[in-house]
Amino acid sequence: MPRRRVHLSSLGRRGAVPSTRNLAQDGAIPTEPLGRSSLVDSGVYAQGVRVASPATLADTYRCLHEDESRIAWIGLYRPSATELGSLAREFDLHELAVEDAIVAHQRPKLERYGDTLFVVLRAARYHDAAEEVDFGELHLFIGPDFVITVRHAESPDLAQVRRRMELDPEMLALGTEAVLYAILDAVVDGYAPVLRGLENDIDEIEVQVFDGDPSVSRRIYELSREVTNFQRAVVPLTAVLGGLSDGFEKYRVDEELQRYLRDVTDHVTVAAERIENFRNQLRDILTVNSTLVAQRQNEEMRSLTEASYAQSEEVKKISSWAAILFAPTLVGGIYGMNFEHMPELDWTYGYPLALLLMLSSCIVLYVVFKRRGWL
Repeated sequence: MPRRRVHLSSLGRRGAVPSTRNLAQDGAIPTEPLGRSSLVDSGVYAQGVRVASPATLADTYRCLHEDESRIAWIGLYRPSATELGSLAREFDLHELAVEDAIVAHQRPKLERYGDTLFVVLRAARYHDAAEEVDFGELHLFIGPDFVITVRHAESPDLAQVRRRMELDPEMLALGTEAVLYAILDAVVDGYAPVLRGLENDIDEIEVQVFDGDPSVSRRIYELSREVTNFQRAVVPLTAVLGGLSDGFEKYRVDEELQRYLRDVTDHVTVAAERIENFRNQLRDILTVNSTLVAQRQNEEMRSLTEASYAQSEEVKKISSWAAILFAPTLVGGIYGMNFEHMPELDWTYGYPLALLLMLSSCIVLYVVFKRRGWL
């Protein structure tokens, strides 16, 4: 009895005869024999049960052709253009999607090419010690009887997803769309530890800001950059899931899968909202930090100004007393010169007059400096 199928896009049955599309005619897809294989795991399933584990792509093709009710799940890690060219010819993959999978560095998106879906996802892992978010790019080709996953990084761990699906044959029997859900769910679930790590770092930064740590500005900038990159990985998933949801009614998607996909959408929405909240928090923290730094700088400038003012007052006092003492010194110096012909030397009142002159000059200078506030 044929297996029940459900569809998230306009997925049709691939014919038993391999596609005749010649993607290599423009030289975009190599056609030379396969070299070192990047095949991580290949499984052929019937009614949700694994019936074969081919060791090569060619074996997978042969096993899949034996029964039209079978589906193939092929996992690749950094495949060569030659391997993707082989898959493109076998499953009639569009050359633009294949080119994206080869080049990588794509934003999350959903594209429909005839009866095939091409999905780009970005998994994330958080390294707390370095406070960095490590992103892993994942490309998926979803057809009526095949799932091809192309990883360009260690994450996500699709082996766990495959084991979970193989332990639930009823779910896997729903078709390739169920595999797509499971992978989406695994990628989105992987965002939760990243969110917790970012939230913890933001809490630490708030403490640093009010403790006056001078290195906190750089940490705020670096964490803001990681949050922005994370947002670029998460937010586009809303459009991806929206595109899948739009096909629910048209393609009569199984209700159970609809519920699962809505749950994934809810998780993505929550993650996107939290990331936006993180960006706002970091922006506010940066503003507060700038204000606190400005306040500390103002306090330092005020302290320097007060110290400079106090120093200036001391200089004034020293200068005033130096001027007061200079006057009698000048008079005493003049009359202390060893000259014989000085009119005042033989004058009876010369000495008292010199003393009076010294005293009066000191008094006058003291009064002048006192009125000016120098003393």
